[in-house]
Amino acid sequence: MMTYSRSIPFALLALFGTTTLAQTVDGSKYNKPDGGPPGSYFAASSTIPVAALQSAAAKASVAVPSGTYPINGDKGAKRITIHSDWADFDEGAAYVFVADMDVDCDGLDYKCKGNPDGQDETNFGALSAYEVPFYVVPDKFARNFGKQLPGNNVGAIICDGKMFYGIFGDTDADSPEVIGEASWLMARTCFPDADLNGNSGHGTPDVTYIVFAGANAVLPSSALNKNYVTNFTTLRALGDKLVTALAKNLKLSGGSGSGSGSGSTTTTAASSDPTGTCEWEGHCEGASCSNGNDCSGQLVCKSGKCAPV
Repeated sequence: MMTYSRSIPFALLALFGTTTLAQTVDGSKYNKPDGGPPGSYFAASSTIPVAALQSAAAKASVAVPSGTYPINGDKGAKRITIHSDWADFDEGAAYVFVADMDVDCDGLDYKCKGNPDGQDETNFGALSAYEVPFYVVPDKFARNFGKQLPGNNVGAIICDGKMFYGIFGDTDADSPEVIGEASWLMARTCFPDADLNGNSGHGTPDVTYIVFAGANAVLPSSALNKNYVTNFTTLRALGDKLVTALAKNLKLSGGSGSGSGSGSTTTTAASSDPTGTCEWEGHCEGASCSNGNDCSGQLVCKSGKCAPV
């Protein structure tokens, strides 16, 4: 991790009304290696065409300049290229690559299991790797595309057939710089049975990283602070909005279900809120749910359905 500062725009705040901003969490309560937020807090809607997006990502072919990096520091390590095929869309613009997933514990939890050389800061604060689902990109890539990646950009991670949302929270500035890293929470949610840690990652390069670009992809400051994500509803809503726009640009359709950290799938109906104020498509009044975090805004889960309080 190499720390550098730049101003981070939060123009997207206006996209989320008071209803969406109502669900907040005390991040410190989840700052535990085995007590982080459940995957359902940051899982994509089941209306998202996950399999189709994964297939489309594998076909990307336009390489960014100086955008190829090894997955580890070993001699002869597989090299991964970041692609910009999707970077020029008006909405849902993104960079994409397919890599492995090592564990980054930099920030509050730099002393995590298997991480003897961690740093106590991340690029845009000192995030909790146990509480924040963040992803990491090579430092050179982040610098070369600093205008498009100002920090805290929402990203969609497809792993083991599921999609989860995270934020751009750190960079890798090792020598050589490597690609394919995510926070303790993201990695262990993606692969819950693998006991991933700072010295043991998911080595197979089969994880899709969709990195959304531009100011409209930045998680608003109202939804996080320098240590924690404080509003997962906002993260999910923005993630679903960006991925839906990307899928539309690519002319993809057909939800596949994203699942949660336990590997189970939460089924949600693409219903709409009769009040017209629902801002999380697929999680409105009448949608199926397992708990209140599957429902938009101030809706709660009653008898398996999202409903008003």
